[in-house]
Amino acid sequence: MTAYDILRRNKTSIVETLVTDHTLILNKAYEKKLITQHEYHKLRSIDKLDAEGHVVALVDTIMNKGEPACQLFLNLLQTDEIQETYPELENILEDEQYELKSQPTGLCLIINNKTFVSGKPRRGTDKDAESLGKVFSWLGFRVLMCKDQTKDQMERALKCFASQCDLSQLQEFKVQVQEWTRSGFTKLLEAPQHGDAFICCVLSHGDKGVVLGTDRKPLRIKQITRIFMATPQSPLTAKPKVFLIQACQGDQVHPRVVSDDLQADGSRSTQQADDSDSTSIPQEADFLVHTATIEDYYSMRDPEEGSWFIQSVCKQLIEGCQRNEEIEVILRRVNKEVARKDIDLRCGPESGTSCGPTTQMPAIWHTLRKRLVLTPRN
Repeated sequence: MTAYDILRRNKTSIVETLVTDHTLILNKAYEKKLITQHEYHKLRSIDKLDAEGHVVALVDTIMNKGEPACQLFLNLLQTDEIQETYPELENILEDEQYELKSQPTGLCLIINNKTFVSGKPRRGTDKDAESLGKVFSWLGFRVLMCKDQTKDQMERALKCFASQCDLSQLQEFKVQVQEWTRSGFTKLLEAPQHGDAFICCVLSHGDKGVVLGTDRKPLRIKQITRIFMATPQSPLTAKPKVFLIQACQGDQVHPRVVSDDLQADGSRSTQQADDSDSTSIPQEADFLVHTATIEDYYSMRDPEEGSWFIQSVCKQLIEGCQRNEEIEVILRRVNKEVARKDIDLRCGPESGTSCGPTTQMPAIWHTLRKRLVLTPRN
């Protein structure tokens, strides 16, 4: 993130802090030659503004000068002398970011459950897997997929990837791993190695707090993340771990509420529903879990185009990562986009009954300790 972006992002807090002694910061900015003598006298002569107005005028003057001036001003705010006068600045300007320097950036594991022991196939899920493969490979990840996994196979695969065990252990459980290439998913030729981040995408049916294996046995979402909790031996300790869960979380349809600032823009075609300095960190640190829907409700999946949630995630990642936005900002935009959709659900997921108008509300939960910014790689 540039110095300009840091100032812009924290401008309100910076101004509120500097007003306690606005003449000091003005004098220091002049001493460091961040403003000209003319600008200094102009800022001092403003008589219709209170202390806050003076600081706003100073910060605006600095920001209008461009990135070099912003960086020098940021350096000034981080000096001991300034932070002794304005101690709140230390917390405001702390802007740690997860370092993603490995090649590849990390692994992206997709569990794609399409065919179950009973019921219709989850049509559209292959489209979701393909979209995820394209986006995360573009972001520098090595993308792997396990397809049509029972509950035990899912759990075994997740434990293997959490500890980076020998893939021969997966073969014992008939877990086949494929890898994304430009031509699609193909046979895995080389053992995977973890990088600086881990992405896990689960595409399946589900119920409250669980996802289902192809044998329709439940695996709790909390158990999935618990497998990856920090340990001294884990290759993912202190590294960001993102879980994208495309699955229903119940059998209710989310009612539509008409609002002046919430315009429906979803298709009305027939849809299907998916049933630090410290040397230690908490075990639950560095997680982000984004589910397609809140508990108790269906999530929508188009048989041809894929699910509302995954398609929105891929779209927003493409747009936001090119702007170096942090992932929380991007995924909040996913929430907004999906929440704006609505549909007259003509039939239930399996029964063929009329369900009426419905919407969908994804949910985000995280324990990230730093900013997570994913960057496109050549």
